[in-house]
Amino acid sequence: MSVCLPDGTVIVPESCPVAVSSLLFLLGINPLEVIVTKNGRLVPEDAVISASDDVKIFRVAHGG
Repeated sequence: MSVCLPDGTVIVPESCPVAVSSLLFLLGINPLEVIVTKNGRLVPEDAVISASDDVKIFRVAHGG
């Protein structure tokens, strides 16, 4: 599994399989501030990521 962080850094976590919510917690990322894709598709926080998945985390811009 490779994970592309919001700043463009790519990491390869050792834990697999792992839920999106657990991955975000381990990375110290607030799930309310990002969206996550797995193999090009949006996934919810309870989705499980396996070793063969390509994950991207995008910051969500919000405000008034």
